[in-house]
Amino acid sequence: MGSLTDRAVDRTHDLTFTKGVLIHVAPERLPDAYRALTEASSRWVMVCEYYNPSPEEVSYRGIDHALFKRDFAGEILDSTPVLRLVYYGFTYHRDPVHPLDDSTWFLMERSG
Repeated sequence: MGSLTDRAVDRTHDLTFTKGVLIHVAPERLPDAYRALTEASSRWVMVCEYYNPSPEEVSYRGIDHALFKRDFAGEILDSTPVLRLVYYGFTYHRDPVHPLDDSTWFLMERSG
């Protein structure tokens, strides 16, 4: 075990993904997290996080500086031109069949 940003990439995987991880990474560490996530993938990268079109800090269980919402996928796509957006969707807490937290997911594929 270890930090996403401190792990050496020793091999690649078909898919790397996060779900509720990037929202807890300090904004100044996000470029390292994005790099680790994308370098470890040979094809697919998926993120499922709280979305906001502009960065926003939210109090998390009464703790400041512990939860951040932003356009994580957009930032990954901007910083990693070999990725392209393939599909995206939304999970909704009031879904009668599969209720989940309100999150947005993005599937990206490595091109070339």
